[in-house]
Amino acid sequence: MATELFFILLGVGLLLIGAEIFIPGGILGVMGILALVGAIILGFFAFPGHGVWIALVIIVLTGVAIILWIKIFPNTTLGKHMTVANDLSSSKASEEGIEELLHKTGVTTSKLRPAGFAEIDGERKDVVTSGEMISSGVKIKVIEIEANRIVVKEIK
Repeated sequence: MATELFFILLGVGLLLIGAEIFIPGGILGVMGILALVGAIILGFFAFPGHGVWIALVIIVLTGVAIILWIKIFPNTTLGKHMTVANDLSSSKASEEGIEELLHKTGVTTSKLRPAGFAEIDGERKDVVTSGEMISSGVKIKVIEIEANRIVVKEIK
């Protein structure tokens, strides 16, 4: 009886730790670790005299399984769908050429409450005001650029 329960806890523990990869949150991982600890404890009773070796083997196999998941899983078809494939180190937070819009004029294409859209230099841009509301079809001027944020004011 103890032997069967040992193998059940060992299998369930490894499966739960593997499931943690697909359903993150920590709960399945903790349950898997608890099942493996239960398997270690049962190993002392199911295999008297070999409990220490069983505990060491379970610990080593768990470590090897985790390392294999980290090394092999991202290269599988499922792993490629679940991980980020692009290196974003060369990406920029701000839009290219947006600084050139400073002090240019345009026309709102939607109501700015205080955010909306305007046409500046023939292109539709997402713009904001300093807090005031501006109706659609009103002439505006770009007064400030903050990263991707284009701040405009109404030309009176």
